[in-house]
Amino acid sequence: MSKIILITGGTRGIGRAIALRLAREKPEHIVLGYSMNHTAARATVAELQALGVSASALPTDVGDPKIFAELFAHVKERFGRLDVFVSNAARASFRPTLDLSQRVWERTLELNAQAFLVGSQLAAPMMREGGAIIGLSSLGSTYALPGYAALGAAKAAIESLARYLAVELAPRGINVNVVSAGFVDTESMRLSPDFDKLTAYVKEKTPAGRVAQPEDVAGLVAFLCSPDARWIFGQTLLADGGMSLVM
Repeated sequence: MSKIILITGGTRGIGRAIALRLAREKPEHIVLGYSMNHTAARATVAELQALGVSASALPTDVGDPKIFAELFAHVKERFGRLDVFVSNAARASFRPTLDLSQRVWERTLELNAQAFLVGSQLAAPMMREGGAIIGLSSLGSTYALPGYAALGAAKAAIESLARYLAVELAPRGINVNVVSAGFVDTESMRLSPDFDKLTAYVKEKTPAGRVAQPEDVAGLVAFLCSPDARWIFGQTLLADGGMSLVM
């Protein structure tokens, strides 16, 4: 049976790459959740449709449980089920830990860890045996990176939540796993004033000798959504070109 797939943050960067990679498997439909960039949403839907895959994009706020629930309600009403949920949307403010305001801390958790938890709670009841839930993490969940405390803590929470969800959902044949990546060359990362300097540093420190592309992450997500990964539960799989081996 072809799959119904929901990807948050699915119209740009890593989310877009995941959508295009999963499109190769010829799913029944791909739903892309997005925030504000309507142009990118229309463009990604057009790309998927050009590949012969039915797709749609719906605006949402993953940090607001009520608004987020409307996205899942749409999927349930239209398709009656969900086979793959990829919790990819993320946003953060980068600042020293001692400078974190309560609002920045709470909003970062809402848009990342809470979104993964709420999304999984909404997705699981719509899934049958063979369903897959995938979270996205990063090296900042384990390593102390400058200005990354809030997002790093949120990503660590996602990895921990995935283990608990995996244990609870395994009897139903639903896999829950996380893909963790190092520095990835995306449009949003290129907006950083230190992008060139950071890119040079990552290339130097990465045994593979280059910066990751969104497609490097998308391939691993596709694997975890496939039957070949049916015996993998609650794991965080790292795709970083070997950088963490020499940190």
